[in-house]
Amino acid sequence: MTNAQILAACRSNWEYRGIDDASMREMLDELSAHLEDAEAAGRTAQDVVGGDVRTFAAAWARARAPFPRRLLRMTCQGAFVLGCLLLLTCLTRWTTAVAVTPGQIAFWAVLGAVTVAWELRRGSLGILRNWAIGLCVALPVAVLTGRLAGDAPVFTAPLWAAPLVLLPGLPYAVADLRARRRSAA
Repeated sequence: MTNAQILAACRSNWEYRGIDDASMREMLDELSAHLEDAEAAGRTAQDVVGGDVRTFAAAWARARAPFPRRLLRMTCQGAFVLGCLLLLTCLTRWTTAVAVTPGQIAFWAVLGAVTVAWELRRGSLGILRNWAIGLCVALPVAVLTGRLAGDAPVFTAPLWAAPLVLLPGLPYAVADLRARRRSAA
């Protein structure tokens, strides 16, 4: 494998494992430097990464971002999205509280679960494709739940709850935005 192929395989593996953009860029720069140093010393890329690039990338990802940290990040990002949805719903309906029905709970829970499961299984396929697959599963579940459980609200979410739910994911959202701006520059 060439250095570019190794870097592409590692990037793909790290995206699949949910490594944030800033860390991934740092890891790719470090790996690129090691590969160039090995090439200058007359060694092959396999001397640096071993026989299996995927195993190498997976081991480095686990060392760099252990599962509990990735789980915390994903949970905070889910809360951020939920807070944005709550805020957007309150703003578009011009209300200070939103009645939450069983069908809405089922819809968002299934959409989130399918999107995350698909992302973890397949790696980064793009947000539109993940959401489209999630919508195909979540819509029928929401309709069925609405018919079985009815339209009576389970609880009412006030407007002031939106910033509280947004808050845990805000640092991750800002860090990702900054990383994307740096990579674009």
